[in-house]
This record gives sequence, C-alpha cells and structure tokens, in this order.
Amino acid sequence: MIFNRIPTERINWVTSSFLIGTFVLTLTAVPLYLWNFGLNWFQVILFVTMFYATGMSITLGYHRLFSHMTFKAKWPVKLFTLLFGAAAFENSVLMWASEHRNHHKHVDHDDDPYAISKGFFFAHIGWLLFKLDSDEPYDNVGDLQKDKLVMWQDRYVQWIGVGVGFVFPALLGYLYQHTWVGALGGFLFGGVARVVAVQHCTFFINSACHTFGNQPYSVRCSARDSWLMAFFTFGEGYHNYHHEFQHDYRNGVKPWQWDPTKWAIWTFEKLGLTGNLRRVPSEKIILAQIIEAQRTLEEKLAATSITLPDSTRTLLQASHDYLTELNNRWAAQRREYVKATEQTLETSREKMAELREEMKMALAHLKFVRTIEAAL
Repeated sequence: MIFNRIPTERINWVTSSFLIGTFVLTLTAVPLYLWNFGLNWFQVILFVTMFYATGMSITLGYHRLFSHMTFKAKWPVKLFTLLFGAAAFENSVLMWASEHRNHHKHVDHDDDPYAISKGFFFAHIGWLLFKLDSDEPYDNVGDLQKDKLVMWQDRYVQWIGVGVGFVFPALLGYLYQHTWVGALGGFLFGGVARVVAVQHCTFFINSACHTFGNQPYSVRCSARDSWLMAFFTFGEGYHNYHHEFQHDYRNGVKPWQWDPTKWAIWTFEKLGLTGNLRRVPSEKIILAQIIEAQRTLEEKLAATSITLPDSTRTLLQASHDYLTELNNRWAAQRREYVKATEQTLETSREKMAELREEMKMALAHLKFVRTIEAAL
C-alpha cells in the first residue's frame, strides 16, 4: 500500500497535525459554515485584514527586517510584526530567521533547509512535515538573540499565536454578532482559513519561486522572479532579485513592480518608524541585468545553427568586453568611494558621477543585446 512507503518514523506529528488539520478544516468546516449560516461583509473584512496583518508581518518583519536587516525599525513596528507574525504559525522569528539565513547561505544544496533540489513538495511543505529536530543551533542569529522583544516572542510564540491568530478573530466575531455563530465565523475565516492562505503563500516562495519564472539578474541559483507570486505575497515573488541582492529592502525594485512590503517600509520611514533603508545602487542592478542578458544571448547563439554576420559578432564581442571592463571599474570605484567616505575625504565623487553617465550608455548595449536575442 502507498501508506506503507511513508517514513512514519520521520514525521513531525505536531507540525503535520496542525498543517494538515487546518487545511482539512478549511475544506470542510468552512463550506459547512457557509452552507448553514452564509457569509457576511464582516467575515470578508476580517479575513482580508488578518491576512494582510499576518502576511505583512512575515514579509516586512520576519523576512526583510529580522532575517536580512534591510532597515531599522522602532519598537511599535517590531512588536506588531512579532505579535501578528506569531499568528501566522510559522514559528518564532528566531527560528524562522536562522533557517532563512541558512537557505541563502546553502541555497540548492543539502544544508539548505528547504532545498528545491530535493523536489517541489519537499521545498513547499515536506521539509516541515519531516522535520524532527526542532532544536536549532542558532549560531547565525546572535544579533537577534540580543533583542529582548525577539527573545520574549521566542519563549511564548505558540501562546501568542493562539491568542492573536485564533482567539482574537473569534472574539471580534462574537462582538459583532453577539452569538456563538459569530465567534465560530471569526475563528474559521479570520483564523483557520487565513492561516492556511498565509502559510501556503509563504511556502510557494520556497517552491514555486525556485521553479517557475525568469532570472533577469543571475542564474547562480534556482531563484526566479514571478509577478504572479509577488501579487499574492506582498512583493516577495521577485525572488531572483532578492537572492542576488538580499540586503536590499526592496524586492520589486522597478517602479511598476508590485511590492506592498517595500511601500509600507518606505511609508513607515516617512512617519519616523523605520530608518536606514538599505538600497543596492541602480548602477549595480543595471550591470547585473546587462551581464545576464549578454550571457543568455551567448548561450542561445551557441545552441543555434544561425550564423550571424561578422560585423554583428564583432559588435557583440565589443559589447561583452566593454561591459566586463565597466563592471570591474565600477566595483573598484565603489570600493574607493566607500573607503573615502569612511575617511571623510572629498574624493571619488566626480569619478562616480562619470560612471553613472556611462551606465546610461550601457543601457544601449542592453537594448542591442536583447534585439539580437529577440531575432533568434
């Protein structure tokens, strides 16, 4: 039988029971509730509000603030994301950040906690179902262990999760209708169904965003950009950019890309609640795109039987040499600029301005490369 092949001795029964139990309740109890009592506007608003509060607490708090330190935040932002992040039932921020930092350090390899190389199901949820050892070494989150709020949440995360994630929406439902039906509706929609939705949106970043989408910045790992996943995950779907520039507070770096988390962080900065927002220089981002486009074109040319005119090949080689040289000069100049800044010297500013002008010229090379690629 198929169940005989399941390694039951490796199953984490507590985690598995919760993940499977909430999923089954969403597929059974929620429809039964709708059949018997219907749906009202309050339950819809409660679901959406809790989905945003807990989902953004994961993306803004757990991920970009605590895991990658892409910005600094005042205690109200920290406390909110710790409370509602616990209500997402993705464990404490200490464990979440430790595992996520290991993911970036060992992406696609055996030490990656949710490596896509072990299969889509494993990366999505299997790594949790069969994760027996919950005692993390925490040797990569020493900075977080100095934060009293983080350590408080780590001690009481399950109690906080139950209180904020289940009791709170049930109480709101009761206060709205003053009946047990209202409380049950709040529990099912603001609690159970919302937990399942938020969790699987997070899980799809580990699975779908390492399987589907494009790689405009780098192919050094399996991470991919997906505008569709970005829509459901508050901007986290631009995963190729994130893996290439993980310390940028933005994932959707282009103005037209959907990244509510980025907009929230920026807004909080204007309100004085966040600061020190880390951004990758636009020149470095453009260079990464150009170099990757050049590599893709060269790969296609090697695989095709089309023979390009000698003049075109000469232009492509000249473009490649120019970009390589520009990349090297940019890196060297950035190092000199940082060193000058640290020494409070007025130097390198003019050279940096000249390089930025050259970056505009480099964009013409990108258009040229993409024109040739489109013609193949």
